[in-house]
Amino acid sequence: MEPTENLSAFLAGIERRAFRQAMFATQNQEAALDIVQEAMLKLAEHYAQRPADEWPLLFQRILQNVIRDHHRRSRVRSMWISLLSALVPQRDDDEANLLDSLATTGEPAFAAPDDETGRRQTRAIIDTAIARLPLRQRQAFLLRYLEELDVAQTAAVMGCSEGSVKTHCSRACHTLAAWLEEKGIRP
Repeated sequence: MEPTENLSAFLAGIERRAFRQAMFATQNQEAALDIVQEAMLKLAEHYAQRPADEWPLLFQRILQNVIRDHHRRSRVRSMWISLLSALVPQRDDDEANLLDSLATTGEPAFAAPDDETGRRQTRAIIDTAIARLPLRQRQAFLLRYLEELDVAQTAAVMGCSEGSVKTHCSRACHTLAAWLEEKGIRP
């Protein structure tokens, strides 16, 4: 198989998982698609000639960096929007309370987890819980348990120590377990 074909096959194989990671990180489908595309382009442009067994870690590192860049740009954009909106006079008819639209009953969103609908709803609740984790905890959790990287590989991708990876994963697991139990799902 040609190196280009190998790279294409590799990218096709990781596409869905990368998109899922980006969705967890951004909660925005368009942004997630852009992030995955940018990470794939960077891998192809800069690392296509590297041995194929290096691509998974390189891609994960690139993907995490692109996600981090996205969050940095979003924070700067939000700061400017907040500053500029403070200068615009408020209208009295726009007093709808955002929190009213987000109110929930606290009841589990499903009755029987044995059926397909229940599994999908459980999956959606778990996805929401993962998306609520702080960025570094979510990255460590996804790399360890979704991408199945070991602690050393996760540390290399995240650019931190193995101890930090263990701490982030432990905190993520405790947070997820508590949140899921609160929603009526026993881990």
